[in-house]
Amino acid sequence: MSALVEVRDLVKHFPVRGGILQRKVAALKAVDGISFDINPGEVLGLVGESGCGKTTTGRLLLRLLAPTSGRISFDGTDLLAMGPRQLKATRAQMQIVFQDPYASLDPRLPISEIVGEGLSNHGMKDRRRREATVAEILEKVGLRRYYVNRYPHEFSGGQRQRIGLARALVLRPKFVVADEPVSALDVSIQSQVLNLMAELKDEFGLTYLFISHNLGVVQHVSDRVAVMYLGKIVELADSVDLYRSPQHPYTQALLSAVPVPNPKEKRQRVILSGDVPSPVNPPRGCRFHTRCPLARAICAEAEPALELKAAGHWAACHFS
Repeated sequence: MSALVEVRDLVKHFPVRGGILQRKVAALKAVDGISFDINPGEVLGLVGESGCGKTTTGRLLLRLLAPTSGRISFDGTDLLAMGPRQLKATRAQMQIVFQDPYASLDPRLPISEIVGEGLSNHGMKDRRRREATVAEILEKVGLRRYYVNRYPHEFSGGQRQRIGLARALVLRPKFVVADEPVSALDVSIQSQVLNLMAELKDEFGLTYLFISHNLGVVQHVSDRVAVMYLGKIVELADSVDLYRSPQHPYTQALLSAVPVPNPKEKRQRVILSGDVPSPVNPPRGCRFHTRCPLARAICAEAEPALELKAAGHWAACHFS
């Protein structure tokens, strides 16, 4: 099976400017050479601490940001070589659900225009047909048809995120980037939205990149999981294998912090020392070595490659 999304050596550096003339004095290495595939119909979870480059990666895959270098292929076509017209047509197949359901909806527009804007931009000029399509997708995400004339401030956070889902799915895309879609919601509402996303995935044949810092949520929804640290992917594996046998010390530390539902079961916490280094000046060698309990001299000198440690299980560590 060929991958729907192929990423090779993807890099995104943001210029850091200073001085009176605002010249470039450094580069913030948000994404610094990552490679992975997303297969049709699967959910790839992307996890890591805040600031590790997860959201930047998602926006690069949709070309909302232009990469510094690297290659992105979508459905067998080079996304970075597309001209404006071809990119617009392709974007009907790629959509995003934003993290904040309050900030992602225009408060001045009714729901009919918010959800139907994509249809209008991609050629559906018949207003009645557009309104019927919007009403249909609202029902798919669990909202009433007559909500089309309401405004975002009239809805709860969970309902707004459902509207965000409707906007993403109204064009029937193949690929959806879900950027922490439930982190701003109450726990009870989170489960509703996650279950809805799973149902819609099966109904529409969707492929997700699911970005989150919540490892419990990622375990629940993902087929495979990629772990990012300071702009690099440090581990990539099947969800069951990664949670059962994490290979990278950073992944082990993250999983040790996940609460265990059984109060009688004890989990050995791995406490990381120090703070996350600056992405403007990341450490040499392994970027995790300044906080790693297994670090040796080689870790500060040579950067470990993302290597196959077991069947389908990749990790970037000298000692795993």
